[in-house]
Amino acid sequence: MSKKLSEMNLEELWELFPIYLTEHQDCWSKWYEEEQNILKNIFPAKLGLQIYHIGSTAIHGIWAKPIIDILIEIPDAATLIMVKERMIQNGYICMSESDKRISLNKGYTEKGFAERVFHIHLRLLNDKDEIYFRDYLNGHTKIAKAYENLKLDLWKKYEHDRDRYTAEKTEFVNKYTRLAKENL
Repeated sequence: MSKKLSEMNLEELWELFPIYLTEHQDCWSKWYEEEQNILKNIFPAKLGLQIYHIGSTAIHGIWAKPIIDILIEIPDAATLIMVKERMIQNGYICMSESDKRISLNKGYTEKGFAERVFHIHLRLLNDKDEIYFRDYLNGHTKIAKAYENLKLDLWKKYEHDRDRYTAEKTEFVNKYTRLAKENL
């Protein structure tokens, strides 16, 4: 009998869910649209949620972890909590939470990744730097390829250490997010 995900320590989780990158897949935008429709059916339009495809799977033509990142922009803190609870009721797993940000996942199993994996980022209104970064890279192919090369260099080095993999990309991401915001 295998352990439940909630019983695993970080080392066990990173071993079960290593970082791996694949060439860009056309199906990623379709998977996003299908998940976006699921989310729209969970929440009434009157809530005013904005849903965005973010992360490397939303950047044209670059290698990425085959995980669809979705940002949901939420108008206020009370709605943030309600959205989190409704998502948990619909099978998403809360991974981290603060008073302004909540992260949920879908597609992680005791046997590893499901065919489709989603990271959902709940954010308060205007906390959406990932959109600026995505749009900048989609508009600047050479910068997108530089980001791809950075990720490929880090992949095997930090295959079982997501925190370090992410930390090593932070300077690059912050630089181009800042440039994107300056060029609005």
